[in-house]
Amino acid sequence: MDIVFGGQQLVAAILFSFLGVLMFGISFFVIDKTTPGNFWHEIIEEHNTALSLIFCGFAIGISIIIAAAIGG
Repeated sequence: MDIVFGGQQLVAAILFSFLGVLMFGISFFVIDKTTPGNFWHEIIEEHNTALSLIFCGFAIGISIIIAAAIGG
């Protein structure tokens, strides 16, 4: 089976990738502002492993939701 990508598919892939990253950034910003404390301070300076695992789960969950929304 030949899969050939044209210009439209490439532009759509770039656009949806940018849109997905933008949506992820916005959702992270909203979660960071609505929860007490500061994610980056706790993870980077305090070495809070539990919070980094929570952020990892958040990142995977939001990524799956964005991929499903973009993919249809």
